[in-house]
Amino acid sequence: MKSLWRLNKYLYKYKGYLLLGIVFTLISNIFVIIPAQLVRIAIDYVVESFSFYQFFDEGNLRQEARGVFLNFIFIFGVLILIMALLRGFFLFLIRQTIIAMSRFIEYDLKNEIFNHYQDLPLSFYRKNSTGDLMARITEDVSRVRMYLGPAIMYGINLIILFPMVIGYMLTVNVPLTLYSLLPLPILSLSIYFVNTMINERSEKIQRSLSGLSTFVQEAFSGIRVLKAFVREEDSVNEFRKASEEYKEKSIRLTIVQSLFYPLILALIGLSTIITVYVGGIQVIEGAIGYGVIAEFILYVNILTWPVTSLGWITSIVQRAAASQTRINEFLDQKNDIISTENLTKKIEGKISIQNVSFLYPESGTQALDNINFEVEAGQSLAIIGTTGSGKSTIANLLMRMYDASSGHILIDGHDIRAYDIRFLRKQIGYVPQDVFLFSDSITNNIGFGLDEIPEGVVAKAAKDADVFENILNFPKGFETRLGERGMTLSGGQKQRVSIARAIAKDPAILLLDDCLSAVDTKTENSILNALKKIMVGRTSIIISHRVSSAKLADLIVVLDDGKMVEQGNHEALLEMKGVYAELYEKQTTGSEAAE
Repeated sequence: MKSLWRLNKYLYKYKGYLLLGIVFTLISNIFVIIPAQLVRIAIDYVVESFSFYQFFDEGNLRQEARGVFLNFIFIFGVLILIMALLRGFFLFLIRQTIIAMSRFIEYDLKNEIFNHYQDLPLSFYRKNSTGDLMARITEDVSRVRMYLGPAIMYGINLIILFPMVIGYMLTVNVPLTLYSLLPLPILSLSIYFVNTMINERSEKIQRSLSGLSTFVQEAFSGIRVLKAFVREEDSVNEFRKASEEYKEKSIRLTIVQSLFYPLILALIGLSTIITVYVGGIQVIEGAIGYGVIAEFILYVNILTWPVTSLGWITSIVQRAAASQTRINEFLDQKNDIISTENLTKKIEGKISIQNVSFLYPESGTQALDNINFEVEAGQSLAIIGTTGSGKSTIANLLMRMYDASSGHILIDGHDIRAYDIRFLRKQIGYVPQDVFLFSDSITNNIGFGLDEIPEGVVAKAAKDADVFENILNFPKGFETRLGERGMTLSGGQKQRVSIARAIAKDPAILLLDDCLSAVDTKTENSILNALKKIMVGRTSIIISHRVSSAKLADLIVVLDDGKMVEQGNHEALLEMKGVYAELYEKQTTGSEAAE
């Protein structure tokens, strides 16, 4: 239960709902006990009245007695109906308080988790799968809600109802109470063990279903590859095997579930038999009336569900505790990417990298080793290198997705750690290597970095990124809704829309992380020509493995295996006849051969 203590702040927040729920539970249980008492009185009245009624001869007096007798029975029936209606009304109020409270807490908890996810650094997402993140905010929160709603509701009902009913039963007849309640502990333990089996098998089914869903998702996402390699039949066979496993696990669960109600009914029946037998002996001895037996049978049935729910509640609490433990693991994760001064001074764009080294914490890979370079505000820098040379790591450090392991990064003379993180990222127009577009309109994708989208900004950004004409050719133009991850667009179009998104926010620093890799040479030249105008007056960093992208830059830095091996402008680096010149020769020769 320790992991669930974290939820006490929410229970305190919604204590009004909880207290009202307790009051309504108490009142509703009063209307549970009274009908049983009315049944006892009515049966005793019927028995006594019938004995008295037999002494009357046929005639008016007997008819009058019969009328009085039926009126009393009718009154008892009406009173029992009223009690049932009142109990139903208060049960409705209980659900409108305690279950509603659980939904409010579920809402708050999901928001807390999602907000915490948003604050965690990129390293957290590298270590944890998307599926696991989703499971904790959906399935685990749902299990916790079951504890906050049904488990608390039935638990309170159990705590209130048991003392009330058993206390009253003991005042009526102690021996009959003890005998009639004898099977109930056995019932509770049996339900607990059956529920445990059900939960274990449900967990296996859930994992099987998760695997099945993942397989189907991959099959549909990679349908082109499946068809291209003619693997449809193999895919169908694999799906059949996964479905067979899911079916077998579901059948095993059904077998266990089929034991549930027969077990309850058998033990209720045993309690009823004991009550009738022991009560019958006492009636014969004259210790109690017939009505007491009926009253106690009703009490046994009243107590059956709370006793049954005890095992169910225990199981829910166990599952909720396990889920909350998983949730707490992520909520306890701290973001070490924090601002030291929350500086929000307007950024001009001067960048200074001083003796920067970086080691990826999740893998231990040395990505950068003692890097030094400087870019004046308004200048452009190209970072060139082969795959794995550390180019994108520099982009991550400038965006403060990570902090350097050693050394300093200065922007306008201030340590990058001093800036407010949100303010810093708003000043940088970032185009990632792996383009991600949202399932939304093109307008909203391009204007994604803006709180409000001014008129004309999206169109201008699209023109600058050389994607304006492509967008106009779509049936709905800028209001065209993109598919999942922007699959409506070609690779080149996606990258140009991503560039337009970065441009639209009018950043002080433009950071292009190998964003021209998916476009052909003609489109690349078109975008680069457009970028010439965009880069004027702002610091621009072009990260690429293509030498052609570096020509625009005032300064070029060449990386190899995390180390800076050369720097200078295009002409100077060609004269050095080093790594850059070798890359340039290979790429230009390859381009000419391709032509």
